[in-house]
Amino acid sequence: MTVFEFTQKLAREAGELIVDQRNNAQLTHQYKNGQELVTNADLLADKLITDSIKASYPGHHILSEESSPEAISIADLDAPLWIIDPIDGTVNYAHGHIQSAVSIAYIEAGRICHGVVFNPFTNEMFTAQLGGGAHLNGKAISVADETDLRRSIIATGFPYDKATIEPILKRVAAVLRECADIRRLGSAALDICWIATGRLDGYYESLSIWDFAAAQLVAREAGAQWGHFSEVPEGVDPQFYAQDILVANPTLYAKLLTLLQNVDYDN
Repeated sequence: MTVFEFTQKLAREAGELIVDQRNNAQLTHQYKNGQELVTNADLLADKLITDSIKASYPGHHILSEESSPEAISIADLDAPLWIIDPIDGTVNYAHGHIQSAVSIAYIEAGRICHGVVFNPFTNEMFTAQLGGGAHLNGKAISVADETDLRRSIIATGFPYDKATIEPILKRVAAVLRECADIRRLGSAALDICWIATGRLDGYYESLSIWDFAAAQLVAREAGAQWGHFSEVPEGVDPQFYAQDILVANPTLYAKLLTLLQNVDYDN
């Protein structure tokens, strides 16, 4: 079994677990830092994924939201790295929504080589290999060809910590004025994969690395442009920089970049 096949198998097994937990078990709720929801299903799925990786690839590193969220200098690693979000969209998951996914990325030599995002509630598996294109359930996908900002559907999200909400609301207002509409679906990984398959035209948000590592590769392999609407700090690899992410097809990307960079925060 190849690493890519293993990744897909692991995502599907974790997906089956979280569906079973929601259907047949009593979910428990905890809050990290008093704000961010975590369920027992998050922890169980994390254990399933990390235990499987350790058993099959004992020399590899793991960066997981739930069990190993500490910062890692990816450029300095001496072995491949797995970046995992056992349930992206936990709030959706805990409230019975279907927009949640298992996200697994495989990084080797500082590059995202495999990305798998699996929504077990819709049985949709988004996959990508570096240089191999992006697929949904085995069928090739590509970004939408919309070029008119006023006809575009843009997705974003909002942080748990509301201390920085004011500039975020300014951006929302700017996007609503210039674009057709905004969607807030509750799973960054799926939002980005929906860019890849043409269901959304653009996406922007600040995230954590496990939210987007796998989906980034899916989007880029589907023809999306990936970048940031603020400056990436010197010495930081842009593919792993989590602040002010922007994703869209190349034509819309340029227009959204200009729009977001010209938001008036003083009025």
